[in-house]
Amino acid sequence: MIDAYQAGSQARVNAALEPLFVAPSPELNRLYEAMRYSVMNGGKRVRPLLAYAACEALGAQAEEANGAACAVELIHAYSLVHDDLPAMDDDDLRRGQPTTHKAFDEACAILAGDGLQSLAFSALLDPRLSNVNAEIRLRMVTALALAAGPAGMVGGQAIDLGSVGLKLDQKALEYMHRHKTGALIEAAVHLGALASGRAEAAQLAALQTYARAVGLAFQVQDDILDVESDTATLGKRQGADIARDKPTYPSLLGLQAAKAYALELRDQALDALRPFDAAAEPLRDLARYIVERRH
Repeated sequence: MIDAYQAGSQARVNAALEPLFVAPSPELNRLYEAMRYSVMNGGKRVRPLLAYAACEALGAQAEEANGAACAVELIHAYSLVHDDLPAMDDDDLRRGQPTTHKAFDEACAILAGDGLQSLAFSALLDPRLSNVNAEIRLRMVTALALAAGPAGMVGGQAIDLGSVGLKLDQKALEYMHRHKTGALIEAAVHLGALASGRAEAAQLAALQTYARAVGLAFQVQDDILDVESDTATLGKRQGADIARDKPTYPSLLGLQAAKAYALELRDQALDALRPFDAAAEPLRDLARYIVERRH
């Protein structure tokens, strides 16, 4: 079930993203080529899937969340481009291919990341990608800015870089990951719900509880895969977090306890969806997929 939903959602968001990478002049071809390379070179598209599924859970058509889906994927891609740079994680491989700074150069990668960040907000405001009113658009832009900025994802990355070699307790580790990974996943669900034009306060609160649980579960499973998987399967360097002496859930809790915690978070997410009917089934499937995936 999730395979078909994922394939359909990937095709939908890819079709919406592709026109965004047409350079307005020949002088910008290389920059736009690097931006396109950073986004269209594969990826699970988990954040767009969550945006579409949240929109559908409220009874709207998935296409109404195209702007939200594009925006969260563009922010995610920009963050990966910058995280992979030598000044940060210094990775050579992403999604089984050379990272953007390896395929182009460091300066081009920095500019490509900058461009993708700006493009995300343009996508939220693009009437071709969503049809919500000005008030909802303002709420969406505000939510994305908070999730992507220093109080969210960027702040989480700063904490992560400052935590190398430190022994964090579980509370501190979760604080870091609720910002670095969880904030954008929460935004994906929130933006998708807003894009439906039908979101009520109680529904948004339930979806936030769901998103907080799956956002943390995603990171826990990532840490598990860094131990159990291999480079070819992951599409990035296996064991990179261990090599950098980064704090992870398996190193803190032990591998089996980390797996149990991922399942506990999955169950929290599923419990949050009890008020929703069968239209929320894709969200339920995604909660299960996030802790069962192997890459």
